[in-house]
Amino acid sequence: MNVWLTAALWMALALAASIVSVRLAISVALTEILFGILGGNALHLQVTEWVNFLAGFGSVMLTFLAGAELEPEVLKRHWKESIAIGLVGFFAPFLGAWAYALYIAHWNPNAAQICGIALSTTSVAVVYAVMIETGFNRTEIGKVILAACFVNDLGTVLALGIAFANYNVWLLLFVIVTTGVLMVTPKATRWFFGSFQRHVSEPEIKFLFLLLFFLGGLAAEVNSEAVLTAYLLGLVVASVLQSNKRVVEHMRSTVFTMLTPFYFLKAGSYVLLGALWTSIGLTVLLFLVKMIAKVIGVYPTCLAFGLRGRVASYTTGMMSTGLTFGTISALFGLTHHYINQVQYTVLVTVVIGSALVPTMIAQTFFRPQVEIPPEAEVVEKKTLVTQPSSGN
Repeated sequence: MNVWLTAALWMALALAASIVSVRLAISVALTEILFGILGGNALHLQVTEWVNFLAGFGSVMLTFLAGAELEPEVLKRHWKESIAIGLVGFFAPFLGAWAYALYIAHWNPNAAQICGIALSTTSVAVVYAVMIETGFNRTEIGKVILAACFVNDLGTVLALGIAFANYNVWLLLFVIVTTGVLMVTPKATRWFFGSFQRHVSEPEIKFLFLLLFFLGGLAAEVNSEAVLTAYLLGLVVASVLQSNKRVVEHMRSTVFTMLTPFYFLKAGSYVLLGALWTSIGLTVLLFLVKMIAKVIGVYPTCLAFGLRGRVASYTTGMMSTGLTFGTISALFGLTHHYINQVQYTVLVTVVIGSALVPTMIAQTFFRPQVEIPPEAEVVEKKTLVTQPSSGN
Protein backbone atom coordinates (compact mmCIF):
# COMPACT_ATOMS: atom_id res chain seq x y z
CA MET A 1 0.00 0.00 0.00
CA ASN A 2 1.42 3.42 -0.98
CA VAL A 3 1.98 6.21 1.51
CA TRP A 4 -1.11 8.19 0.48
CA LEU A 5 -3.47 5.24 0.86
CA THR A 6 -1.85 4.37 4.19
CA ALA A 7 -2.40 7.95 5.34
CA ALA A 8 -6.00 7.81 4.09
CA LEU A 9 -6.68 4.70 6.18
CA TRP A 10 -5.25 6.31 9.32
CA MET A 11 -7.25 9.48 8.77
CA ALA A 12 -10.43 7.51 8.06
CA LEU A 13 -10.08 5.82 11.45
CA ALA A 14 -9.36 9.19 13.09
CA LEU A 15 -12.47 10.69 11.48
CA ALA A 16 -14.63 7.75 12.55
CA ALA A 17 -13.29 8.04 16.10
CA SER A 18 -14.13 11.75 16.18
CA ILE A 19 -17.69 11.14 15.00
CA VAL A 20 -18.25 8.43 17.60
CA SER A 21 -16.75 10.66 20.28
CA VAL A 22 -19.13 13.50 19.42
CA ARG A 23 -22.18 11.25 19.18
CA LEU A 24 -21.52 9.40 22.45
CA ALA A 25 -20.06 12.41 24.32
CA ILE A 26 -16.93 10.54 25.46
CA SER A 27 -13.22 11.37 25.26
CA VAL A 28 -11.89 11.37 21.69
CA ALA A 29 -8.63 9.89 23.00
CA LEU A 30 -10.56 6.85 24.20
CA THR A 31 -12.41 6.36 20.89
CA GLU A 32 -9.14 6.74 18.96
CA ILE A 33 -7.55 3.99 21.07
CA LEU A 34 -10.57 1.75 20.44
CA PHE A 35 -10.44 2.38 16.68
CA GLY A 36 -6.70 1.72 16.82
CA ILE A 37 -7.45 -1.67 18.36
CA LEU A 38 -9.85 -2.30 15.47
CA GLY A 39 -7.28 -1.16 12.92
CA GLY A 40 -4.46 -3.24 14.38
CA ASN A 41 -6.44 -6.46 14.78
CA ALA A 42 -8.84 -6.37 11.81
CA LEU A 43 -7.29 -4.01 9.24
CA HIS A 44 -3.58 -4.74 9.88
CA LEU A 45 -2.77 -1.06 10.31
CA GLN A 46 0.80 -0.29 9.20
CA VAL A 47 2.98 1.67 11.64
CA THR A 48 5.59 3.34 9.41
CA GLU A 49 8.47 5.68 10.25
CA TRP A 50 6.45 8.78 9.42
CA VAL A 51 3.59 7.51 11.56
CA ASN A 52 6.03 6.98 14.43
CA PHE A 53 7.25 10.57 14.12
CA LEU A 54 3.75 12.08 13.98
CA ALA A 55 2.64 9.89 16.88
CA GLY A 56 5.69 10.83 18.94
CA PHE A 57 5.22 14.53 18.23
CA GLY A 58 1.55 14.13 19.13
CA SER A 59 2.39 12.72 22.56
CA VAL A 60 4.91 15.53 23.14
CA MET A 61 2.43 18.24 22.16
CA LEU A 62 -0.36 16.70 24.23
CA THR A 63 1.94 16.62 27.25
CA PHE A 64 3.03 20.21 26.65
CA LEU A 65 -0.57 21.44 26.45
CA ALA A 66 -1.45 19.54 29.62
CA GLY A 67 1.33 21.34 31.48
CA ALA A 68 0.33 24.68 29.96
CA GLU A 69 -3.26 24.29 31.23
CA LEU A 70 -2.14 24.68 34.85
CA GLU A 71 -3.32 27.89 36.49
CA PRO A 72 -0.35 29.12 38.57
CA GLU A 73 -2.60 31.24 40.80
CA VAL A 74 -4.65 28.20 41.81
CA LEU A 75 -1.53 26.25 42.72
CA LYS A 76 -0.29 29.21 44.76
CA ARG A 77 -3.60 29.54 46.63
CA HIS A 78 -4.03 25.86 47.40
CA TRP A 79 -0.53 24.47 47.05
CA LYS A 80 -0.73 22.28 50.15
CA GLU A 81 -3.91 20.48 49.08
CA SER A 82 -2.89 20.19 45.42
CA ILE A 83 0.62 18.90 46.10
CA ALA A 84 -0.40 16.49 48.87
CA ILE A 85 -3.30 14.96 46.93
CA GLY A 86 -1.25 14.86 43.73
CA LEU A 87 1.79 13.19 45.30
CA VAL A 88 -0.27 10.61 47.18
CA GLY A 89 -2.26 10.02 43.99
CA PHE A 90 1.02 9.16 42.27
CA PHE A 91 2.92 7.20 44.90
CA ALA A 92 0.10 4.96 46.19
CA PRO A 93 -0.77 3.28 42.85
CA PHE A 94 2.84 3.39 41.66
CA LEU A 95 4.08 1.40 44.64
CA GLY A 96 1.02 -0.87 44.67
CA ALA A 97 1.13 -1.77 40.96
CA TRP A 98 4.93 -2.07 40.96
CA ALA A 99 4.90 -4.45 43.93
CA TYR A 100 2.08 -6.55 42.51
CA ALA A 101 3.74 -6.86 39.08
CA LEU A 102 7.14 -7.71 40.59
CA TYR A 103 6.29 -10.01 43.48
CA ILE A 104 2.94 -11.57 42.52
CA ALA A 105 2.76 -11.45 38.70
CA HIS A 106 6.54 -12.07 38.52
CA TRP A 107 7.31 -9.50 35.84
CA ASN A 108 10.97 -8.55 35.47
CA PRO A 109 12.10 -5.38 37.35
CA ASN A 110 11.95 -3.07 34.30
CA ALA A 111 8.49 -4.32 33.33
CA ALA A 112 7.30 -3.89 36.92
CA GLN A 113 8.52 -0.28 36.92
CA ILE A 114 6.66 0.41 33.69
CA CYS A 115 3.55 -1.15 35.24
CA GLY A 116 3.82 1.07 38.31
CA ILE A 117 4.40 4.22 36.25
CA ALA A 118 1.61 3.48 33.74
CA LEU A 119 -0.94 2.87 36.50
CA SER A 120 0.17 5.79 38.68
CA THR A 121 -1.41 8.36 36.41
CA THR A 122 -4.55 10.40 36.57
CA SER A 123 -6.14 11.57 33.33
CA VAL A 124 -5.91 15.32 32.87
CA ALA A 125 -7.74 14.89 29.55
CA VAL A 126 -10.71 13.07 31.11
CA VAL A 127 -10.84 15.23 34.25
CA TYR A 128 -10.51 18.47 32.28
CA ALA A 129 -13.30 17.42 29.92
CA VAL A 130 -15.58 16.56 32.87
CA MET A 131 -14.75 19.84 34.63
CA ILE A 132 -15.56 21.88 31.51
CA GLU A 133 -18.78 19.96 30.81
CA THR A 134 -20.11 20.32 34.36
CA GLY A 135 -18.77 23.83 35.01
CA PHE A 136 -16.69 22.58 37.94
CA ASN A 137 -13.61 24.22 36.38
CA ARG A 138 -15.08 27.52 37.63
CA THR A 139 -15.28 26.33 41.26
CA GLU A 140 -12.42 26.24 43.75
CA ILE A 141 -12.73 22.50 44.37
CA GLY A 142 -12.67 21.85 40.60
CA LYS A 143 -9.54 23.94 40.22
CA VAL A 144 -7.85 22.09 43.08
CA ILE A 145 -8.69 18.72 41.49
CA LEU A 146 -7.16 19.88 38.21
CA ALA A 147 -4.04 21.17 39.98
CA ALA A 148 -3.70 17.86 41.86
CA CYS A 149 -3.99 16.01 38.54
CA PHE A 150 -1.10 18.05 37.15
CA VAL A 151 1.03 17.28 40.21
CA ASN A 152 0.16 13.58 39.93
CA ASP A 153 1.14 13.46 36.26
CA LEU A 154 4.29 15.47 36.90
CA GLY A 155 5.31 12.62 39.19
CA THR A 156 4.56 10.17 36.38
CA VAL A 157 6.62 11.94 33.72
CA LEU A 158 9.49 12.51 36.17
CA ALA A 159 9.47 8.81 37.07
CA LEU A 160 9.41 7.84 33.39
CA GLY A 161 12.28 10.18 32.61
CA ILE A 162 14.41 9.27 35.63
CA ALA A 163 13.88 5.49 35.90
CA PHE A 164 15.32 4.59 32.49
CA ALA A 165 17.83 7.38 31.82
CA ASN A 166 21.51 6.69 31.15
CA TYR A 167 23.33 7.95 34.23
CA ASN A 168 26.53 9.41 32.81
CA VAL A 169 28.11 12.77 32.00
CA TRP A 170 25.56 13.32 29.22
CA LEU A 171 22.71 13.12 31.74
CA LEU A 172 24.43 15.78 33.85
CA LEU A 173 24.80 17.96 30.77
CA PHE A 174 21.16 17.35 29.90
CA VAL A 175 20.03 18.43 33.38
CA ILE A 176 22.18 21.59 33.28
CA VAL A 177 21.10 22.64 29.78
CA THR A 178 17.41 21.82 30.37
CA THR A 179 17.40 23.72 33.67
CA GLY A 180 18.98 26.74 31.99
CA VAL A 181 16.51 26.69 29.10
CA LEU A 182 13.52 26.37 31.44
CA MET A 183 14.75 29.26 33.59
CA VAL A 184 15.05 31.74 30.69
CA THR A 185 12.08 30.48 28.67
CA PRO A 186 9.24 32.39 30.43
CA LYS A 187 10.92 35.80 29.96
CA ALA A 188 12.11 34.95 26.44
CA THR A 189 8.68 33.67 25.46
CA ARG A 190 6.94 36.77 26.80
CA TRP A 191 9.34 39.01 24.82
CA PHE A 192 9.02 36.93 21.64
CA PHE A 193 5.23 36.86 21.81
CA GLY A 194 5.17 40.62 22.28
CA SER A 195 7.47 41.20 19.30
CA PHE A 196 6.06 38.66 16.83
CA GLN A 197 2.35 38.19 17.29
CA ARG A 198 -0.73 37.89 15.10
CA HIS A 199 1.10 36.95 11.91
CA VAL A 200 -0.30 34.38 9.53
CA SER A 201 2.94 32.37 9.72
CA GLU A 202 2.43 31.89 13.50
CA PRO A 203 6.04 32.57 14.64
CA GLU A 204 4.99 32.14 18.29
CA ILE A 205 4.02 28.52 17.69
CA LYS A 206 7.20 27.86 15.71
CA PHE A 207 9.22 29.25 18.62
CA LEU A 208 7.55 26.78 21.00
CA PHE A 209 8.04 23.94 18.49
CA LEU A 210 11.77 24.78 18.35
CA LEU A 211 12.06 24.54 22.13
CA LEU A 212 10.11 21.26 22.20
CA PHE A 213 12.25 19.69 19.45
CA PHE A 214 15.50 20.84 21.06
CA LEU A 215 14.66 19.68 24.58
CA GLY A 216 13.12 16.46 23.27
CA GLY A 217 16.29 15.75 21.31
CA LEU A 218 18.40 16.24 24.43
CA ALA A 219 16.14 13.88 26.36
CA ALA A 220 16.44 11.21 23.66
CA GLU A 221 20.24 11.45 23.78
CA VAL A 222 20.26 10.33 27.44
CA ASN A 223 17.58 7.65 26.94
CA SER A 224 15.01 9.78 28.75
CA GLU A 225 11.60 10.66 27.31
CA ALA A 226 10.65 13.81 25.40
CA VAL A 227 7.33 14.02 27.27
CA LEU A 228 9.29 14.92 30.43
CA THR A 229 10.81 18.06 28.94
CA ALA A 230 7.53 18.87 27.16
CA TYR A 231 5.57 18.77 30.42
CA LEU A 232 8.14 20.90 32.24
CA LEU A 233 8.19 23.40 29.36
CA GLY A 234 4.39 23.61 29.46
CA LEU A 235 4.50 24.30 33.20
CA VAL A 236 7.02 27.15 32.94
CA VAL A 237 5.18 28.92 30.07
CA ALA A 238 1.70 28.38 31.53
CA SER A 239 1.53 31.94 32.88
CA VAL A 240 2.55 33.37 29.49
CA LEU A 241 0.00 31.29 27.59
CA GLN A 242 -2.75 32.28 30.04
CA SER A 243 -2.61 35.74 28.46
CA ASN A 244 -2.17 34.40 24.92
CA LYS A 245 -5.21 32.16 24.54
CA ARG A 246 -5.18 32.55 20.75
CA VAL A 247 -1.82 30.73 20.54
CA VAL A 248 -3.12 27.89 22.70
CA GLU A 249 -6.29 27.58 20.61
CA HIS A 250 -4.33 27.38 17.36
CA MET A 251 -1.91 24.83 18.79
CA ARG A 252 -4.76 22.76 20.18
CA SER A 253 -6.46 22.69 16.77
CA THR A 254 -3.29 21.42 15.10
CA VAL A 255 -2.57 18.87 17.79
CA PHE A 256 -6.03 17.31 18.03
CA THR A 257 -6.64 17.40 14.27
CA MET A 258 -3.37 16.04 12.95
CA LEU A 259 -1.05 14.73 15.66
CA THR A 260 -2.77 13.01 18.59
CA PRO A 261 -4.98 10.82 16.36
CA PHE A 262 -1.83 9.10 15.11
CA TYR A 263 -0.57 8.65 18.66
CA PHE A 264 -3.75 7.14 20.10
CA LEU A 265 -4.48 5.05 17.00
CA LYS A 266 -0.93 3.68 17.16
CA ALA A 267 -1.31 2.96 20.88
CA GLY A 268 -4.49 1.01 20.20
CA SER A 269 -3.05 -0.86 17.23
CA TYR A 270 -0.54 -2.66 19.46
CA VAL A 271 -3.28 -4.16 21.66
CA LEU A 272 -3.70 -7.88 20.94
CA LEU A 273 -7.29 -8.98 21.43
CA GLY A 274 -6.24 -12.62 21.68
CA ALA A 275 -3.79 -11.79 24.47
CA LEU A 276 -6.50 -9.81 26.26
CA TRP A 277 -8.78 -12.85 26.65
CA THR A 278 -5.97 -15.03 27.97
CA SER A 279 -4.85 -12.34 30.45
CA ILE A 280 -8.26 -11.13 31.61
CA GLY A 281 -7.64 -12.25 35.20
CA LEU A 282 -4.40 -10.26 35.51
CA THR A 283 -6.08 -7.27 33.84
CA VAL A 284 -8.91 -7.23 36.39
CA LEU A 285 -6.53 -7.65 39.32
CA LEU A 286 -4.26 -4.80 38.19
CA PHE A 287 -7.32 -2.59 37.70
CA LEU A 288 -8.39 -3.34 41.27
CA VAL A 289 -4.85 -2.68 42.54
CA LYS A 290 -4.88 0.77 40.97
CA MET A 291 -8.39 1.64 42.22
CA ILE A 292 -7.80 0.40 45.76
CA ALA A 293 -4.41 2.12 46.00
CA LYS A 294 -5.90 5.41 44.81
CA VAL A 295 -8.73 5.21 47.35
CA ILE A 296 -6.42 4.24 50.23
CA GLY A 297 -4.07 7.09 49.36
CA VAL A 298 -6.29 9.94 48.17
CA TYR A 299 -9.42 9.67 50.32
CA PRO A 300 -7.68 10.02 53.74
CA THR A 301 -5.58 12.87 52.32
CA CYS A 302 -8.74 14.70 51.31
CA LEU A 303 -10.12 14.23 54.83
CA ALA A 304 -6.88 15.54 56.32
CA PHE A 305 -7.34 18.82 54.44
CA GLY A 306 -10.94 19.27 55.53
CA LEU A 307 -12.69 17.87 52.46
CA ARG A 308 -15.78 15.98 53.59
CA GLY A 309 -18.67 13.93 52.24
CA ARG A 310 -19.16 13.86 48.51
CA VAL A 311 -16.34 16.33 47.90
CA ALA A 312 -13.77 13.83 49.22
CA SER A 313 -15.37 10.92 47.33
CA TYR A 314 -15.68 12.92 44.12
CA THR A 315 -12.05 14.07 44.32
CA THR A 316 -10.92 10.48 44.89
CA GLY A 317 -12.93 9.29 41.88
CA MET A 318 -11.49 11.95 39.58
CA MET A 319 -7.96 11.24 40.78
CA SER A 320 -8.47 7.53 40.01
CA THR A 321 -8.88 8.09 36.28
CA GLY A 322 -6.14 7.41 33.77
CA LEU A 323 -5.66 7.57 30.01
CA THR A 324 -3.13 9.79 28.27
CA PHE A 325 0.03 9.39 30.36
CA GLY A 326 -0.86 5.78 31.08
CA THR A 327 -0.77 4.93 27.39
CA ILE A 328 2.33 7.09 26.88
CA SER A 329 4.14 5.16 29.63
CA ALA A 330 3.00 1.76 28.35
CA LEU A 331 3.97 2.58 24.76
CA PHE A 332 7.36 3.83 25.96
CA GLY A 333 7.89 0.48 27.67
CA LEU A 334 6.87 -1.47 24.57
CA THR A 335 8.94 0.51 22.06
CA HIS A 336 12.02 0.33 24.32
CA HIS A 337 11.47 -3.44 24.86
CA TYR A 338 10.96 -3.19 28.63
CA ILE A 339 7.59 -4.97 28.31
CA ASN A 340 6.22 -7.37 25.72
CA GLN A 341 3.06 -6.98 23.69
CA VAL A 342 0.96 -9.11 26.06
CA GLN A 343 1.99 -6.98 29.04
CA TYR A 344 1.33 -3.86 26.97
CA THR A 345 -2.16 -5.15 26.13
CA VAL A 346 -2.89 -5.71 29.83
CA LEU A 347 -1.69 -2.23 30.84
CA VAL A 348 -3.57 -0.36 28.10
CA THR A 349 -6.76 -2.26 28.91
CA VAL A 350 -6.43 -1.32 32.58
CA VAL A 351 -5.81 2.31 31.56
CA ILE A 352 -8.92 2.34 29.36
CA GLY A 353 -10.97 0.86 32.21
CA SER A 354 -9.68 3.52 34.59
CA ALA A 355 -10.77 6.22 32.16
CA LEU A 356 -14.35 4.98 32.26
CA VAL A 357 -15.28 3.30 35.54
CA PRO A 358 -14.21 5.85 38.21
CA THR A 359 -15.49 8.75 36.09
CA MET A 360 -18.95 7.22 35.79
CA ILE A 361 -19.08 6.31 39.49
CA ALA A 362 -17.95 9.78 40.60
CA GLN A 363 -20.36 11.60 38.28
CA THR A 364 -23.32 9.35 39.10
CA PHE A 365 -23.03 8.88 42.86
CA PHE A 366 -20.64 11.47 44.33
CA ARG A 367 -20.99 14.67 42.34
CA PRO A 368 -21.02 17.41 45.04
CA GLN A 369 -23.74 20.02 45.16
CA VAL A 370 -21.70 23.22 45.08
CA GLU A 371 -22.61 26.58 43.63
CA ILE A 372 -21.12 27.00 40.15
CA PRO A 373 -20.48 30.66 39.26
CA PRO A 374 -21.47 32.04 35.85
CA GLU A 375 -19.00 31.65 32.98
CA ALA A 376 -18.01 35.31 32.94
CA GLU A 377 -17.66 35.69 36.71
CA VAL A 378 -14.15 35.70 38.14
CA VAL A 379 -14.11 33.84 41.43
CA GLU A 380 -11.44 34.83 43.96
CA LYS A 381 -12.41 32.66 46.92
CA LYS A 382 -9.60 31.92 49.30
CA THR A 383 -11.00 28.72 50.86
CA LEU A 384 -12.36 25.47 49.53
CA VAL A 385 -15.93 24.27 49.81
CA THR A 386 -15.40 21.65 52.47
CA GLN A 387 -18.93 20.99 53.63
CA PRO A 388 -21.50 20.65 50.80
CA SER A 389 -25.19 21.18 51.44
CA SER A 390 -27.07 18.69 53.57
CA GLY A 391 -27.64 15.25 52.11
CA ASN A 392 -24.23 15.02 50.43
